[in-house]
Amino acid sequence: MSLKIRLARGGAKKRPFYRVVVADSRTPRDGRFIEKLGTYNPLLPSDHEERVRLKEERVRYWIGVGAQPTDRVAKFLADAGLMDARPRTEQTKKSQPKAKAQERLREAAEKAAAAAEAAEGEASAG
Repeated sequence: MSLKIRLARGGAKKRPFYRVVVADSRTPRDGRFIEKLGTYNPLLPSDHEERVRLKEERVRYWIGVGAQPTDRVAKFLADAGLMDARPRTEQTKKSQPKAKAQERLREAAEKAAAAAEAAEGEASAG
């Protein structure tokens, strides 16, 4: 049984409120969970102390027995100092410019480097 520390949505329509829970990875998002570890209220300002509340001792226990946090929960845990921050993964290739645009950018960078080199040469000679 693989355990996940994840968010379970609650609250009203257009007014989300989340519980941070430990659950089997195969259960539905808002379904049965093993233990409630905290809450997350995205409607509060980011510096508000009630925005993310965690039971730190229980979080450490579940991580110790192998529960894996989801990306969003891992960010909360890193902000709370309970685990190391995960490196951000790059976006897919779809977000990058197409091949011709990449080549044009490369050529422009080469021209700019050559112009800077020429200006540097004139400044040292002059």
